[in-house]
Amino acid sequence: MMMMMMTMMMTMMSIVLPVCCWLIPGASRAATVSGQHTLFGRRAFGAVSNFSAFLLDPASGVLFLGARDAIVALDTNEPNQPPRTVTWEVPQDSRNTCMTKGKTEGDCRNYILLLEFDSDGRRLYACGTHAFDPKCAFLETSSLTLQKDGDGQVAVEMGRKKVPFDPRKSFTAVMTGDALYAATSINFRGTEFDIARATGPEQKQIRSEQKVHWLDEPEFVSSAVVELSADDHVTGEDDRIYFFFNEAATEYSSYSKVRVPRVARVCKSDVGGLRTLQQHWTTFLKAELVCEDKVRRQRYDSLVDVFTLRHSPREAGSTHFYGLFTAEREPERSAVCVFSVSDVIQAMNGPFKKRNDKTDTPTPVGSPRPGQCLNNALKAEGFDSSLKIPDNLLAYVRNHPLVQQSVAAAPLLVRKGVTYTRLAVSLLGRKEGRREAVLHLGTDDGQLHQVAVTGEKATLLREIPLLEPSQPVIKILLHQRWALVGGPLSLARVRSEECALYPSCELCARFRELGCEWDASEGRCLRSTAAPGHGDGMEEALRKCDTQEAPERCSPSVTELRVSLGLRLLLPCVQLSPRLCSWQAPPDSLSKLRHPDLEVTVTKDGLGTYICACQEGPVHDPASCRRAAYQLTLEDAATAGAVAGCARHVLALYVLFFFAGLLFGATLLLFVKRRHAGGRREGTGRDPPRSSAASRPGFGPTEKLNGIAGDGASGAIARNGGGSPTYADCNVLSVDVPDERTARREESAREGGQRGDMDEGLGEGITALEDDFAGFPLFKSPAPLAPCEESSI
Repeated sequence: MMMMMMTMMMTMMSIVLPVCCWLIPGASRAATVSGQHTLFGRRAFGAVSNFSAFLLDPASGVLFLGARDAIVALDTNEPNQPPRTVTWEVPQDSRNTCMTKGKTEGDCRNYILLLEFDSDGRRLYACGTHAFDPKCAFLETSSLTLQKDGDGQVAVEMGRKKVPFDPRKSFTAVMTGDALYAATSINFRGTEFDIARATGPEQKQIRSEQKVHWLDEPEFVSSAVVELSADDHVTGEDDRIYFFFNEAATEYSSYSKVRVPRVARVCKSDVGGLRTLQQHWTTFLKAELVCEDKVRRQRYDSLVDVFTLRHSPREAGSTHFYGLFTAEREPERSAVCVFSVSDVIQAMNGPFKKRNDKTDTPTPVGSPRPGQCLNNALKAEGFDSSLKIPDNLLAYVRNHPLVQQSVAAAPLLVRKGVTYTRLAVSLLGRKEGRREAVLHLGTDDGQLHQVAVTGEKATLLREIPLLEPSQPVIKILLHQRWALVGGPLSLARVRSEECALYPSCELCARFRELGCEWDASEGRCLRSTAAPGHGDGMEEALRKCDTQEAPERCSPSVTELRVSLGLRLLLPCVQLSPRLCSWQAPPDSLSKLRHPDLEVTVTKDGLGTYICACQEGPVHDPASCRRAAYQLTLEDAATAGAVAGCARHVLALYVLFFFAGLLFGATLLLFVKRRHAGGRREGTGRDPPRSSAASRPGFGPTEKLNGIAGDGASGAIARNGGGSPTYADCNVLSVDVPDERTARREESAREGGQRGDMDEGLGEGITALEDDFAGFPLFKSPAPLAPCEESSI
């Protein structure tokens, strides 16, 4: 009992002390939702959760959300309107079958992972896991109802090869026309993978080969359709579907698997081979994606997300893939690299990666090239279908899907200390040539970061906490200058392009064509009142900025840090471009560069100003831009006194609790001894009552009770595997002991001295104390205990 009370006291200390320190001035909590954006949280969606699919209708602004057992339609133009929901649950018998296969009840639900418009745009093609038995169905967008069969049930079709069985497995899919191209796991265990044209006539449903040199433990990230045929009527180039994923690469080592980012490509007109590669891709090629900062020799080797953007709406060849990467060994180091579709095509038209074995055959010479997409030149030679490609060419591409040349790019943006999860890009209204863009980056704790990229300059515009409670951002959609940021439980809408985003005169001037104008009197970027086409141009606005103060982004305010001698701290520097950063520090400071941050050990000679400057601008004429500034000063007497006072208060509390514990323990021990002595005096001359266990027939003094070796006394305590006490029976512990225990105690005392008697007396006193405590209202049980049953052991 004494141990229990001491434990309670220590628990109170662990609660009181943190609260005391939390109340010290300076503690603050982050703000939640501001007035500049709208948050659709649990109150808006009710019981609907686990959002995993997001599809926006750009014409109406309606956002369709795939959730657990439901599909939600939300009008983003009318945020005050409640969302509409259609339920798509799994029948109970299917759920029972799923659970008999070893899955949990939560797994055996219907997680809607895929939402795509069909060719006419009037229906949605929806696919869900359906209790580890994927199913797909059509949803009428006007009435928001699922199509039914003749029996009134949801008309479903097989979802295998379209979405995974397990909702936690990665997958990607894209629809063009009525054909769905999907990359996913295709079996119950999630160990087999496929890239397939999963809809349409069965003879046109093409898939990848089940070989490790095609797909080796892939983690699918994204997919996109690039329609080249609309641009090149002369050459008749085929449309291509691109898939982005991470996979194990055995070309680096035959003994260990190194995971690398990949891009794979198939052609829209591919229908497989006639004999070789029947109903398998004849145009499947893949290349490695390389995002590398050669200045620091840092390679970002894990692909997180890809955003596909066409720079010129009328030219499919201007398509670029913006890839979000992290370093596998440093997940909090992120980078954005941009790859053009022409670079990918060039790599896949290059030499093939040779196999390591000596039996590898040389590349066939002639036309068509293995893996080549159809065009007008091949059709003129008689190759108007993949069914007519010779078997030797198909056999070669089946064994050599990997090309030698990688698709490489330097980072457009780098960031340390932040884990980015999603990326979206919006181009700004600029003429051909130099282009500006805004990168919208979602983090793993529900924030949206917006970065402006101008030439080789990257400027952090703002960081907005959006999703609560700190959900990861799993989707970013851009619509009419709004960014729709989705998480597993909520959705936020925030302005993606507005003049207030640009905090300096220079940035505001560069985005002049969006109708932004710098107001020098107010010191901020505002919407221009001039008619379109009138007012200052960008160059004139930039010249006006030259006469004003330096841009705010290169003149950060100095942050004063109160420090103490011997303290070790890390000064962060916000590095957004991959160019070099350097620090200006006191001459005798004890510091170490940790790109781009600076680790400082505080000494008397190291007090002073620390400035971080990064190179920007063209490579041949770089400019230095200050990114951070700190002033290190010793804490003053008042601050030191407050800190020391807090430390003294905390120490005083510990001392107070310690002596209070000692006093309470001594009082408790004295009370136990007096209680024990009084109990002996009261019991003199009376026959002690027998315990229920001792008097119960069939249980002698040394028999087992409930499988526990005991001495026949009620209240024998045993310990379970977890260490918690379990009672051998449910009778209240008795202060008096039966005759058998008295005899054995006396015999034990004669043999072992008074030690056993002291322990027994203390135990009896604690037992009596428990009875006394049980009489207080504070320690009474709120409900009577259920009768105990004896174990069958």
